[in-house]
Amino acid sequence: MDVMTAVLTRRSEQILHGPSPSDAEFAYLLRGANSAPDHGRLRPWRWILLRDDDRDALGECLAGEDGCDESAVERMRAKARRAPLVAALVFAPRESGRVPEWEQLAAATCMAYTLMLLLHARDYGSIWRTGDASRGAPVRRLLGLKPGERMLGFLYIGTPDASVTRNRRPLEDVSGQMMSFAEIRDRGEARVPVGHGAVLRTAG
Repeated sequence: MDVMTAVLTRRSEQILHGPSPSDAEFAYLLRGANSAPDHGRLRPWRWILLRDDDRDALGECLAGEDGCDESAVERMRAKARRAPLVAALVFAPRESGRVPEWEQLAAATCMAYTLMLLLHARDYGSIWRTGDASRGAPVRRLLGLKPGERMLGFLYIGTPDASVTRNRRPLEDVSGQMMSFAEIRDRGEARVPVGHGAVLRTAG
């Protein structure tokens, strides 16, 4: 599958069955996803993979603090089992004098999207799930998050339901999302440096 086809046909998959990538296959795909833009090559993230009964423990934490009624806990257990593999993405910003935290966060999100495309190219499906509960104290304790780290969300991964029809996403009109610098200059909005650092606004 070529890159453009992967981009146009990837969908968030609501129904996911087995099989899912093994730990070794996930690691292989992550090596590819790590090629996403990452200023300073800081790799400010880590993944935690949950399978089998580990997903029940996650569901119990997503249900909230102690005292939550059993029916709510059971519902969250069921939600955590909606895919055979649940991958938790932890954002772990690095101390850096050159790379601000927002840029590290951007790198983590680029990596996650690249991973989703690579999964799709191998005929796996995925869906990104977040929410306040995913960032709560019970989940932090379960996954052993350190001070300064935070949950970005969970990537549910498996094999898509073959009965679901998928259509290629049409190419969108991007004319309103870009312009050449010449257009800005011709409208008189550009500030062009002249001589010894002086700046002259171009005429309209």
